[in-house]
Amino acid sequence: MLDERMNVPVISLTHPKPFQVIQRTGYCAAQAYANHPGGPRLGEGTFIISGTVSRRTQGRLEARTLLLQDAYGIAVDWKDLDAEWEGEQFEATFLVPAGGWYRLELRYIGKERGEQSDSVVVEPVGVGEVFIIAGQSYAENCNDSCMRIEDPQGRISALDPRSQEWRVAHDPQPTVNRSNDNEQSRMGTIWPAAMNHLLPLLRVPIGMANVAVGATSSRQWMPGEPLFENLQHAGIAVGPFRALLWQQGESDVIEGTSTEVYKSRLLAIKAALEEIWGHSFLWLPAKSTLHPTVYIKPLEEGSIRLAIDELWSTPGFLPGPDTDILAGIGLHRALERESGHFTLLGQQQAGLLWCIAIWNLLQLSGVANE
Repeated sequence: MLDERMNVPVISLTHPKPFQVIQRTGYCAAQAYANHPGGPRLGEGTFIISGTVSRRTQGRLEARTLLLQDAYGIAVDWKDLDAEWEGEQFEATFLVPAGGWYRLELRYIGKERGEQSDSVVVEPVGVGEVFIIAGQSYAENCNDSCMRIEDPQGRISALDPRSQEWRVAHDPQPTVNRSNDNEQSRMGTIWPAAMNHLLPLLRVPIGMANVAVGATSSRQWMPGEPLFENLQHAGIAVGPFRALLWQQGESDVIEGTSTEVYKSRLLAIKAALEEIWGHSFLWLPAKSTLHPTVYIKPLEEGSIRLAIDELWSTPGFLPGPDTDILAGIGLHRALERESGHFTLLGQQQAGLLWCIAIWNLLQLSGVANE
């Protein structure tokens, strides 16, 4: 559609999306304190901006960011973009300081007559921390209470793996599990609790992509399986991310998976994903072997816990939380006639444990794994 006022170029954007968060780089935990000389080292990120310009002539694309209400970060004034063109379609990159929410504006200015398009806007967008979440029921919408993001600006967002749209990450989380399309089966997760604790410490937005599916064992996440494909697509959709958060193990307890087999499976999954994505990534497995309303299997639980112990000291892996310490039925674990998973208190405390694990990971930034 052309601008009827002057027949000037008209821009349409396909990327980024509202509520999208991209992974920052350059964050240095040791230099992120308030009075660090020159300002805190919170990092920066590169937006990939794509779309079309109708009735394009010789000219240039410009972009800027504006801070939205109570935003973290620093606005960037109008800046020329070095775009790649294929007809009217373009793709460009735009470097932005870590923070958000931002309002991203783009305009096109003709070279010969100076014709300027109306600005096209996408908001809110952010540069911060991005996580992929995988595992089984304790990681998805199977816990007692639907939890909400507490930040008034909603700077914790979730990618819907099916629609590829982003939204504020209130429970129930968008997942790939079609059994959760029944509203009565869609309950809560531990992730709003984790990220509500983390956001004010990080001072940047947080993005999540959750592909967990209940009652799944490690063998079902192996290369060639549908769940592996979901992981693969999530990594492509979010681009670079900080870490994979893994809350899984109960089904392997039921199947009696050995320590060596469990460990070898996760190593194989990681190697295959890194080959496909073309980059390495950090994996944080939780110790998640307890399901007290379903079984009491201390030997089988111990085999999976030992595998995770060994993975925690393996390059490319770091410790997730030990959520098995949240053991009490009726206190942390719900009765079977309810969810049979975490109670509200269990969700809150599992979220706190995940916040601590992620915080510990981030303290390595600027020292290792950057």
